[in-house]
Amino acid sequence: MTNTRPRIVFNTSQECNACENARSKKLINWSQRKDEFTEIIKKIKSISKKNNSHYDCVVPWSGGKDSSYIAMQLKYEYGLNPLLVTFSPLIKNDCGEHNREELRKKGFDTIFVSPNYKIAKMLSRRFFIERGNPKVAWDAGVNSAPVQIALNYNIKTIFYAEHGESEYGGLVLSEESKKRRDLREVIEHCIGDYPENWVNEKVNISDLAPYIYPREEKIKKLDVYYYAYFFKWSMYENYLFIKDNLNNFKTNPFGRTEGTFTDFDSLDDKIDDLYYYMQYIKFGFGRCSRDASRMIYSNHLSREKGLELVKKYDGEFPKRYLKDVLEYYDMNEIEFNDIINKHRNEEIWLQHKNNWRLNIEIK
Repeated sequence: MTNTRPRIVFNTSQECNACENARSKKLINWSQRKDEFTEIIKKIKSISKKNNSHYDCVVPWSGGKDSSYIAMQLKYEYGLNPLLVTFSPLIKNDCGEHNREELRKKGFDTIFVSPNYKIAKMLSRRFFIERGNPKVAWDAGVNSAPVQIALNYNIKTIFYAEHGESEYGGLVLSEESKKRRDLREVIEHCIGDYPENWVNEKVNISDLAPYIYPREEKIKKLDVYYYAYFFKWSMYENYLFIKDNLNNFKTNPFGRTEGTFTDFDSLDDKIDDLYYYMQYIKFGFGRCSRDASRMIYSNHLSREKGLELVKKYDGEFPKRYLKDVLEYYDMNEIEFNDIINKHRNEEIWLQHKNNWRLNIEIK
């Protein structure tokens, strides 16, 4: 992982904090963490019984390997009745729809939050142009929707997947924030803005209702945990579990996802290929660097093989769904490419005529 990743920190041995975190897991008493989790489950069941609740917890759920793994563990291993909450992808695809339907067949209740299409499209286009990130508003929605649903249904507990700042290299506010979700961290790191700031002549405050994170005094009523705090986390092992335990789980039908070597991660939105490509444009690392790094420090890939894959796939232009994205944005290809180039970080890109070269070498 390059030192251009936001909030990443390297020690004197040039190891990043994600690798330091991975190494620290060897010292964790996972049996003790599991016992702590079991006590939390007992508390949840007691609260549900006392409140006559139909649901024990909320799981933010895309239909992908990680959230589906958590949902199945909570239901079948620990006997909870989770409510699965999905915030709609921007440009849905068949793969995501199929995988969500397959888990529903296993006996889950789900809520699919589908915001105003016109507003979602307008915000995505705006932030692609302004910030080089087509999913700023989506990030807000995917964070706020499960919390809004939990409060509306009087469900006291939410289980998110992993704490990204510690798992992948970032700013860890406190040890407790690895276990429980921190409001400040959500706003600063996951969203980066308050949706109330997005009001303009075309978007009013009521249009932004699905994106606005509930106030702190309401959130304090909830217990919001990271599942990965209690169990050693691996995106690849989660995939293997779902592959073996969920019938007909679909992976990328093209054999691998553009920009990387994997075929099993972030499969439900056609705009994701652009989203990860813009990380490459702005920060100099692409989807392949992301996937390879995660699999290297979980010991599922050698560093040598990871470097080989990064050199082969990182920065691959997202052309497969380009037509869909251009139609979604009402944009032509020249305008689209002009916007991309405006977001190139001048510190890491060199231009010669119409050609661009990344001035970063990963060794």
